[in-house]
Amino acid sequence: MGAKKLEGKVAIVTGAASGIGQACAVRFAEEGARILLADLQPCDATQKAIEVVGGTAVFKKTDATSDADCDAMVDAAVERFGQVDIGVFAAGIRYDPIPILELETENFQRMLDINLTGTVRSARALARVLKRQGHGGAIVNITSTAGKIPIEGSGAYCMAKAGVIMLTKVMALELAETGIRVNAVAPGFTSTPMWDFAKDSDEDRWAMEMTPMKRTGTPREQANSCLFLVSDDSSYTTGQTLYSAGGQFVD
Repeated sequence: MGAKKLEGKVAIVTGAASGIGQACAVRFAEEGARILLADLQPCDATQKAIEVVGGTAVFKKTDATSDADCDAMVDAAVERFGQVDIGVFAAGIRYDPIPILELETENFQRMLDINLTGTVRSARALARVLKRQGHGGAIVNITSTAGKIPIEGSGAYCMAKAGVIMLTKVMALELAETGIRVNAVAPGFTSTPMWDFAKDSDEDRWAMEMTPMKRTGTPREQANSCLFLVSDDSSYTTGQTLYSAGGQFVD
């Protein structure tokens, strides 16, 4: 059996209670990383899954809309494990479809505050500590194919996710000489609690028409994409968005 890809590393994963965040935490633990689980919700199921694979994880309740919480999240990882090396920022929300003309500004702002500004807060807090540590690191921001294509009724979500793609490019450029790599994964339609409501619906059929592989992805498949981007397998890659989307955008 080969060496584990993340042996000796410490990773922070937000949105770790379920879905892609949970899958990343477990997958990274399988590869030897110690994990700081961050979410507003308890991460008991994720911690148990990590224990099953022989990993180590601690939980830090974190509100992505709070600068102080995001700073405390990174500090907690360093205090518990002595260092931090990796961040995957998967915390996010999605609303039922609503046209822009009917979208209340308060709800629009909340979407941006969690899905975009929350990612800024988390990535910035980690990058500051990585820079002080002086040995590089890897950040993966979770965006979406909705950041590239407009979807009726999902304008706020599309705009937030498009912002995450640009955040990734700018941070990567600004941090390139520090050894801190910043990339993004843009999942296509994936079987998570955020998408499973659409199973066997008209929306699901529309999604499969857009997906050449004609199936949804799994959280573990998305976690494997993140694993590539945080491991040394991608050591010369920064500022990129990996579309893990079943063949969307093959052009």
